[in-house]
Amino acid sequence: MEKGILIVISGFSGAGKGTIVKKLLKTYDNYALSVSMTTRSPREGEREGIEYFFTDQESFKKEISAGGLIEYAMYCGNYYGTPRGYVEDQLQAGRDVILEIEIQGALKIKEQIPECLLLFVTPPSAKELERRLTDRGTESDDVIRRRLARASEESEGMEAYDYIVVNDKLDECVREINGLVDAARRAPVRRKAFIKEIRDELKEFAKGAE
Repeated sequence: MEKGILIVISGFSGAGKGTIVKKLLKTYDNYALSVSMTTRSPREGEREGIEYFFTDQESFKKEISAGGLIEYAMYCGNYYGTPRGYVEDQLQAGRDVILEIEIQGALKIKEQIPECLLLFVTPPSAKELERRLTDRGTESDDVIRRRLARASEESEGMEAYDYIVVNDKLDECVREINGLVDAARRAPVRRKAFIKEIRDELKEFAKGAE
């Protein structure tokens, strides 16, 4: 069985990453979502173990020391990290695992796992990003300004990603991402077992021709 693909989805706060991931999971059956751990407080409607594993900073730092996180990063005063065990189990089972994480963590994962697929989600324009942040009505003007300032910093790292995905129309965006994952599955870096198998068979044929 071929291992699953580790898919890292990043993007500006307000770009619609969470909505996209939910739609992918609902529409296609090959994906598994890696639930991140965070020290931030739950937002209204968020559930423990579904959207995030919520913890305090002391417990989070213990996980770091124990090697229980693939990556972690500080974002807007809170820690976010990816638990290692669940991700590795799902990949070995052939599932495509989605990580919805910030750019710092994405680049750290790329260093550890070069064959992962990095996707960066963005609205069509900065003005649209500001509108989405304002319209969701969950944060103060000061927090929105900080998120836009953070987005400006994050834009400097967009070239490190494999693909940029513009989230204008949700359904089209979800189909595009699934198509990119399907194409990525055929890349040689992700077909190592198949390459080895056919190469070994060809070597046997070559011996017979000597």
